[in-house]
Amino acid sequence: MLAMAHQEEEQQVLSLEDYFTGRTRAWGIFQDRFGRLRRRFEVDIDGSWDGETLTLVEDFVFDDGELDTRTWHIKKIADTVYRGNAEGVIGTAEGVVKGNSFNWCYDFALKVGKKTINVRFNDWFFLQSDGIMINRAKVTKFGLLLGELTLVFARP
Repeated sequence: MLAMAHQEEEQQVLSLEDYFTGRTRAWGIFQDRFGRLRRRFEVDIDGSWDGETLTLVEDFVFDDGELDTRTWHIKKIADTVYRGNAEGVIGTAEGVVKGNSFNWCYDFALKVGKKTINVRFNDWFFLQSDGIMINRAKVTKFGLLLGELTLVFARP
């Protein structure tokens, strides 16, 4: 049964504009490089697609009460290629869809306490059955792992 489910998932094709148009909710954690849980958060996402650009307004609520909002503007460059930017992104984020997965990489000015450090995000999104998507991201600086993010997205 697991093999059949795996085959069905592999046959799904991820379309960012289809998945993220409308409301999406996500739950996430950040673990440091030693695997220790450092933060939990929830995200409400409002997405709109104008035929060229996917706009995502992400409202974060962290377990310590901190609130943050990030707005992504993601252009579809080709059938499977996307480029985008958002507050804090250094340069341009770039991504490619392959089947049910999406790899999204970008440099980011991350606020840590009163400091800001430039880090690299390497995100992998995997579309699952029933509209669930799992995101795993490695956060690095100078090629050294600082930590990992795990998010689960669901469509209401």
